[in-house]
Amino acid sequence: MMTDHVLVTVEDGVQIVTMNRPDKKNALTADMYKVLADAIETADADPKIRVTLYTGSGGSFTAGNDLGDFAKAGTTPLDEQPTEKPHVTRFLENLANAEKPIVAAVNGLAVGVGVTMLLHCDLVYAGASATFQMPFVNLGLVPEAGSTFLLQRQIGIQKAADLFLTGKKLGAEKAEAIGLVADVFPDNELPVEALARAKALAAKAPNAVRATKALLKDNDRPRVGEAREAEARVFGAQLRSDEVKEAISAFFEKRAPDFSKFD
Repeated sequence: MMTDHVLVTVEDGVQIVTMNRPDKKNALTADMYKVLADAIETADADPKIRVTLYTGSGGSFTAGNDLGDFAKAGTTPLDEQPTEKPHVTRFLENLANAEKPIVAAVNGLAVGVGVTMLLHCDLVYAGASATFQMPFVNLGLVPEAGSTFLLQRQIGIQKAADLFLTGKKLGAEKAEAIGLVADVFPDNELPVEALARAKALAAKAPNAVRATKALLKDNDRPRVGEAREAEARVFGAQLRSDEVKEAISAFFEKRAPDFSKFD
């Protein structure tokens, strides 16, 4: 399967999903989310696919959501919102509920959902120059994807609050030290190393692999779902807020946002 901005191939039981919009640092659009969501459904339904590997092209993993798409969503009246489930929602739900292992190879920057999606991946590998940032609050938004539950569970509430509230950028070595990634490789070795590990995982006993993933994940799934739904409600409200309008205007005008007028 191939689209302009997401490439999907299968190699030795590994479905390789490459975000491929390098001129925009692989910023995600609704059309891209559709392919990302479909890939997980395809993997779980196809016995020939045993592992899915996410990565990015052009030296970036993903810069997160495309702010142009965000600006449109923020100005759409509630009574004109689509009745079917948005593709971003499908992707986040599929990611959280995937039966088969998901591996991520983070090359370059990972921003926003480019980090929160990693909390659902079973194995995350990073290149030495990779960076991780969740600037939701800086944009007048709140975290998503169940990350307010998952991140504090994974690295502790103080470190999670530090990343969420400041929007600070984290390097690969620090990300490994706090447990956000499993291993770090030289940038030029990351694609080969991550794919080799994904293929090795695909060669293992499939029922044992899926059962082990379920044992690791199933106890948290209800809490993750509750957190994701709560985040989505607040996220949707904030998306239509004056705070977000100011943040997005500032971004496109290349200036610092001014939140001093907000209570």
